[in-house]
Amino acid sequence: MLCGLHPLLSLLGLMLIFKMLKNLIMKHIRIKTTVVIACLLFVGCKKYLDYQPQGALSLSELATPSSVEGLTTAAYAGIANDWFDAPITSLMVWGSIRSDDAYKGGGGLNDNQQWDKYEQFYLLNSANNGGGDFGFPGAWIRGYGAISRVNTALRALNVVTDVQYPNRKIRIGEMHFLRGHLFFLLKTLFRNIPWFDETVTNDQIIQNSNTMSNDSLWQKIEGDFQEAINDLPLTQPGEPGRANQLAAKAYLAKALLYHAYTQDDQYNVTGVDLTKMAQVVTLTNDVINSGNYSLNTDFAYNFLDGHDNGPESVFAYQYSINDGTAIGGRLSMANSLDYFAGNPLYGCCAFHIPSQNLVNAFGTDANGLPKFNTFNDEVLTDDSLTTNGAFVDPRIDHTIGIKDHPFKYDPGMTYQHSWERDNGDYGGFGTMKELQLPTCACFKKLGPFYGTSVNLDVIRYDDVLLMQAEAQIQLSNPAPALLLINRIRARAANISPLVKKSDGTYPSNYKIDIYKPGVNIPVWDQATAWTALMWERRIEFAMEGFRFFDLVRWGIAAQTLNNYFTVEKVRHPFLLFAQFTKNQHEYFPIPQEQIVFTNGLYKQNIGY
Repeated sequence: MLCGLHPLLSLLGLMLIFKMLKNLIMKHIRIKTTVVIACLLFVGCKKYLDYQPQGALSLSELATPSSVEGLTTAAYAGIANDWFDAPITSLMVWGSIRSDDAYKGGGGLNDNQQWDKYEQFYLLNSANNGGGDFGFPGAWIRGYGAISRVNTALRALNVVTDVQYPNRKIRIGEMHFLRGHLFFLLKTLFRNIPWFDETVTNDQIIQNSNTMSNDSLWQKIEGDFQEAINDLPLTQPGEPGRANQLAAKAYLAKALLYHAYTQDDQYNVTGVDLTKMAQVVTLTNDVINSGNYSLNTDFAYNFLDGHDNGPESVFAYQYSINDGTAIGGRLSMANSLDYFAGNPLYGCCAFHIPSQNLVNAFGTDANGLPKFNTFNDEVLTDDSLTTNGAFVDPRIDHTIGIKDHPFKYDPGMTYQHSWERDNGDYGGFGTMKELQLPTCACFKKLGPFYGTSVNLDVIRYDDVLLMQAEAQIQLSNPAPALLLINRIRARAANISPLVKKSDGTYPSNYKIDIYKPGVNIPVWDQATAWTALMWERRIEFAMEGFRFFDLVRWGIAAQTLNNYFTVEKVRHPFLLFAQFTKNQHEYFPIPQEQIVFTNGLYKQNIGY
């Protein structure tokens, strides 16, 4: 465990609010606060049980307007305090490498070997081989540490009055939003997690098991978002980094969408709750009809410096650079290992490599539509991914580094195979969305690693549109889903000039169209709509880490991934023994150290 601290206790009551906290907070949240430094650490490991905190302050002493503001600021900082070892901001490891979108990459199978176990599944057979703090056990620690900050802030908010602190109700709403977000993340990773709020004492926390029913856990998470909706204003002008009512509605819709796919205790999807799907439609309609959000005119803007908190960003982790903090900024470090070892302007480490299957999925037919059933029959290569080559969806050049194509919209810096560390196992392509150019003012090198000040979106407007499309299809309303999916495809068809080569030509042969029933497809019925929805989510969010969680939610993870391994292991023999076990690998095991710490109170997930 990090510093010997148990995650449920180590940060409970955390009062490490520094005077320079205003620099640590997300950019654009303008909070002026001077807060007393205090430390109240509750230590979990036996050898630390005799630790006596120094300078501890009581809750009543901290319940002043400036201190409460500092505590809420610390809670915002906590959701984005991250590193690549066990990220809670980037879903690269948890949702991309564990899917058919990406290979682990890096310098070989033994480089970050625990990630290889995650990718191949068959080696992930116990809670003891997760990589320690460098892996899912670390994500558990980091997630619950952030929850502890939120609960500490809520305790203080419950002590002050509205007269003392006029923003009290709004801040309470924000804290419920952040707690809902963190529990949502942990729930999708581990499923059976302990849930607790600010009313629980420290002694009660360690007596709180992880055996709450699946429905009850989802209801707790949804309850936090509903509280946020009740307390938050529609928008927070001038403070785009803060949660608002519309973001809470979007996130509640997302939680309900996941909850709507009912699971039994073996993780089998047993049905679809149409009442919850109707709620998803209502909530997403509120966001869509508000007029506060829209698709960026250029898909590239979602992944470039200078476009943070734009019209498509519903809620995002906020970052900054050269703000006076210790390492030169509040930088996003979760994707640091994805830069390329062979490019001298970077230097490390070439993880998170697009799979051949994903590359092939960008292929389109003569009508500019996906090749749903035959996409993987044609292997797209350097030779076919050219201006006069195979038809492809334009989003490929926003997502995947391809030989001699402009990298990250810079025609003077083209992707090359020499950038790859292990051509034999992982060679062919590179990731791109989460990376920034070394010349960007947002980019900073820290030793062999890299950070950027570009925000990471938690929920975008394109996701809101596709959430509603999914719910409409499940409600047997494919017609409105057609309009929503076509909005996404129409934006993709508005080909970005940023992807052009230095000679002004496009690097790939783009062919994309919207769905036109009776013209380029025979009919738009529920089955066609469902296939199109699943495909659109994969292409729109490729390499962003949503894919694995979508497959689990839909109940098709085992079928999809084992079919993927059957073909992909011929192309990449390192996957020879890869095998997803249904009713086990849908979720990570509960970290063994947590079970030991609670003397067996926590129960292990099935199959481990």
